[in-house]
Amino acid sequence: MAKYGRILGVDVGSKRVGIARTDLLRTTANPVGTFSPEDSFKEIERQINREGPVIGIVVGWPLTPQGEYTNATEMAYDYIRHLEKTYTSIPVFKMDERFSSKQAMELMRDAGVPKSKRHKKGRLDQAAAALILQQFLESHPEM
Repeated sequence: MAKYGRILGVDVGSKRVGIARTDLLRTTANPVGTFSPEDSFKEIERQINREGPVIGIVVGWPLTPQGEYTNATEMAYDYIRHLEKTYTSIPVFKMDERFSSKQAMELMRDAGVPKSKRHKKGRLDQAAAALILQQFLESHPEM
């Protein structure tokens, strides 16, 4: 693929959806924000139209530690299907997100983010989206 453009990262939740994006050269992933599920689709549209070009979307794929599907997996599947129907020219990828929220919390702690801010609604979701996206970049250097 290796063309100029961003990749978006999405951490889907029933109440909040974290969104992250890469820089145009796809070297780093940075949090964009946390949105309601409905508003997350509007933000993805905004990212594509105003911050693009967007050459891919990575959605966290929630599994149990044993690798089994959960209710959240079905929710992520529905979200992916909506994206694929809406943006037929942008590939949508799944990225295993097991332990991403725990890792994101540890990264925020290690970065010196105060405990009160680490637990602020939405901060963890966008950090998890950035972590999922960064892991995707590292595991797909061809992107």
